Amino acid sequence: MQDNNNLSDIDIQNQKIKDNKELNIWEALVPVVLLMLMLAYNIFYADGEALGEYSNQFILLIGGGIAAIVGFFNKVRVSIMIKEVWENLKSVFIPLMILLLVGALAGTWLVSGVIPAMVYYGLQVLSPEIFLPASVIIAAIISVATGSSWTTSATVGVALIGIGTSALGMSPGIVAGAIISGAYFGDKMSPLSDTTNLAPAMAGTDLFTHIKYMAFTTVPTLIITLIAFTIISLTIETNGTTDVSGFLNTIKSTFNITPYLFIVPLAVIALILLKTKPLVALGSGVVLAAIFAFIFQPEILDSISKSKSSAIINSIFTDTQIITDNEKLNDLFSSGGMKGMLWTIFLICCAMVFGGIMDAIGALAKITKSLLSFASSVFGLFASTVVSCLGLNAIASDQYLAIVIPGKMFKKAYEDKELAPENLSRTLEDSGTVTSVLIPWNTCGAYQAGVLGVHTGDYFMYAIFNWLSPITTLIYAAFRIKIRMLASKVK
Repeated sequence: MQDNNNLSDIDIQNQKIKDNKELNIWEALVPVVLLMLMLAYNIFYADGEALGEYSNQFILLIGGGIAAIVGFFNKVRVSIMIKEVWENLKSVFIPLMILLLVGALAGTWLVSGVIPAMVYYGLQVLSPEIFLPASVIIAAIISVATGSSWTTSATVGVALIGIGTSALGMSPGIVAGAIISGAYFGDKMSPLSDTTNLAPAMAGTDLFTHIKYMAFTTVPTLIITLIAFTIISLTIETNGTTDVSGFLNTIKSTFNITPYLFIVPLAVIALILLKTKPLVALGSGVVLAAIFAFIFQPEILDSISKSKSSAIINSIFTDTQIITDNEKLNDLFSSGGMKGMLWTIFLICCAMVFGGIMDAIGALAKITKSLLSFASSVFGLFASTVVSCLGLNAIASDQYLAIVIPGKMFKKAYEDKELAPENLSRTLEDSGTVTSVLIPWNTCGAYQAGVLGVHTGDYFMYAIFNWLSPITTLIYAAFRIKIRMLASKVK
């Protein structure tokens, strides 16, 4: 008798055909609908804290359990479900390792002074005549360096809001739109960003292929955004000066700021361009930053721990906080290390459990088939992905779920149309990551409005990069621009 725990992929597919009763669309939707209802309750009524910090992860596991019950009623073997879940978890092993390295990179880049140096030099490019495009660029640089739009807005963003509104008398909505546009460009393109790692993990491509392919739509969108803000900046009246001396003095007095620190990110970029494996490139960035921390920031290491080596290890694995005399900079100069990545890692694992069971019982295939009945063309597939991401951002109020669920649902559909997985990962980011901030009740929209002190409705039209990104990706799909096919179909 064959051991069900060692079923091959062919055995699994044959077993599905032989034993499974094909789900109807309503049965396939039961786990999804209940998952959405549980998430909505947790967000709107329980304030996201009913089940603690990891409530979304727990709800995904409950959703997986509901999907398993549907599977039992349709005679799907437990061994098949376990096999699919295990295959899903194996598929994200490398992305999870990359996420851990991203946490380590963030910590070591902080204690080595790399991130503070980027903030220091970035703040000095401000001038009243080009304040808005400069704000986009500064927010983009800081967000690329930190991998976090939230951190960027809460630190440099707050400073820029103060400068733009108080010193120059600009509309808060305009300044907030510029900050958010730049912050989400960096969040989308930075290898340190959790969403930038999450999207390729869901689609089945690697991190750097995803970033490179995403640049085709993201860079033109950013250029259009910069042109728009340049026109706005030149046509509105400003007065006063942009005084960021307080920030600069605090950074300079806390860290040893030198251009030599840029060797670290440049080395990582060079390794990426040389197509070095992500684990090697990011790992090298961690090691090099640790060496630079010993050389340039011995006082910082001493302030963290009695032993410089212990300070480096702490920055890699756990929380690190650099205390300055500026509370806003204190928020920026903190890192969770690898520990800070656990929330995202657990979310991915729980999503893999939910997605694996949904796949094993045939629910994802049924839902995707139903959606694709309205989207028989390549453009229709891209449009369906965009609409799904926008819908989940509004319904689930979480950008991670707006990436995870469509990623799992549409992965097979892109493969069936012989489209390379980076098409899907790019579309997930173009429509899932950046539009979350445009929805007032989404976690991102609520956070940005609260931190910047500007209502979502006030900055909506000025968050040009964010609402233009899904439009750009649809234009590319409509005209078949940079739509990469699988290697097997390339003649």
